[in-house]
Amino acid sequence: MKKLCMLASAILLIGGTQVGVAADANSGQFKIAVVNVQQVLQQSPKVADQSKKLEVDFKDRQQKINDQQKSLQDELDKFKKESPTMSQKDRDAMQKKITNDRADLVKKVVAYQQDLNKEQGKIMQSILGSLNSIVSEIAKKDKFNLVLDSQAVIYAADGTDITKAVATQFNK
Repeated sequence: MKKLCMLASAILLIGGTQVGVAADANSGQFKIAVVNVQQVLQQSPKVADQSKKLEVDFKDRQQKINDQQKSLQDELDKFKKESPTMSQKDRDAMQKKITNDRADLVKKVVAYQQDLNKEQGKIMQSILGSLNSIVSEIAKKDKFNLVLDSQAVIYAADGTDITKAVATQFNK
């Protein structure tokens, strides 16, 4: 979950979360707001629900991988214990089986990690798209010319922090 929030914050920071709103030509004002994206994501029930859903979706595969890891460890322990008394043929056969099982496990772990990352990416794209839309709406409504992630800002006046407004709309 923390990785997800840090990733989202980094993506928004890199993207600048800039909202281009034409400055009022007559007044010459340039309004800047900040939003704490990480706080919005960490406190969001939507994000927590998505995280739980992802966990449930991948729970069975994770359990199978854990079981296979335990089985492989048991085979290794058995081999270490029994190898001194085994014939060379049996020792070679058991080593080959362990090597094949380890390779199979590695393939499954890599595939699992790739699928998990792919699904996390899809979810984050959706969440960030929604979050960016909300930030844009608020910026346009309040006539802000630029919105930055508060983690990239050293100081901001109290009236320029739109985190609460973004969080309220995002969690609807």
